[in-house]
Amino acid sequence: MKPVIFALCVVFAIGGLSAQKPVWQPSPGHTQIPIWLGAAPDPQPVAGPEAVASPDKDVSNVTRPTMTVYSPKGKNTGAAVVVFPGGGYQILAIDLEGTEVCDWLTPQGITCVLLKYRVTDVGPYPKSGPYPESPMALEDAQRTMGLVRLHAAEWHIDPHKIGVLGFSAGGHLSAAISTHFEKRLYPAVDAADKESCRPDFAVAIYPGHLSIAAAEWDARQGRKKFVVPHQPNADKNLALNPEVPVSSHTSPTFLLQAEDDHVDTVYDSLAYYIALKKAGVPVEMHLYAQGGHAFGLRRTKFPITGWPQLVETWLRTIGMISQ
Repeated sequence: MKPVIFALCVVFAIGGLSAQKPVWQPSPGHTQIPIWLGAAPDPQPVAGPEAVASPDKDVSNVTRPTMTVYSPKGKNTGAAVVVFPGGGYQILAIDLEGTEVCDWLTPQGITCVLLKYRVTDVGPYPKSGPYPESPMALEDAQRTMGLVRLHAAEWHIDPHKIGVLGFSAGGHLSAAISTHFEKRLYPAVDAADKESCRPDFAVAIYPGHLSIAAAEWDARQGRKKFVVPHQPNADKNLALNPEVPVSSHTSPTFLLQAEDDHVDTVYDSLAYYIALKKAGVPVEMHLYAQGGHAFGLRRTKFPITGWPQLVETWLRTIGMISQ
């Protein structure tokens, strides 16, 4: 039995068993596909079953990660984007920073793959978090990139035009997979894990956990141990978190940030931008005075709300979609 057919069977079986549980479901005509054939690696305890909170439909306690493929109708550029919703690695803002992204991308002829990656929130601090505090989300991202490349022909995708787009924690995950792609964090499962999991491009919208200052803050919250590298005369705010090892092979990146974001500060984006520039990686950054955090694609009164058009222009500039 082919992996995708098996996965679909698992979805239907799970659906029958959990019909009474308030789990997230995609819009009609789309099906969640489990990304792991069996149990996911490195499981963590959760406070309860997967749940969807109203009215924002944020998803919590995800232990069975899935991907949902949204194919374009009409024109198809061959490009694909794997979307990582944010939520502090504790929940997933799966509509605001997930399905609404797919509603924007597919009319542009871009296949959208929405990843519902594992998140947990147990005890005083979440058991899931930025790699390497927790490997779960990055394992799910690596696995999904391999699956998308494996099924590229079947899903009418160019295997050399597959990128990632993430918000907040998902923005960090976009950077993490752009810098941790040479080796899987888990034992190979099947042919998908022989495919490259390096994104051909990355879009990080108000990302977090990217500066040394952010890593120190995580450590002060008791989330992980962290030793600041010795960097004489360096501004810690603008120094890159060493757990995001940028190199010349890091994916070309688009960054968007508001200066008045008090959740994931401007220093995270600036630190990553500086490291990418030093490594010679193509990078474009848009910094706005106002906008705050967690605005997604929803229209606001601030100029930053026009960012989707900037991403479309950038994708044309780097050759991912036609001019």
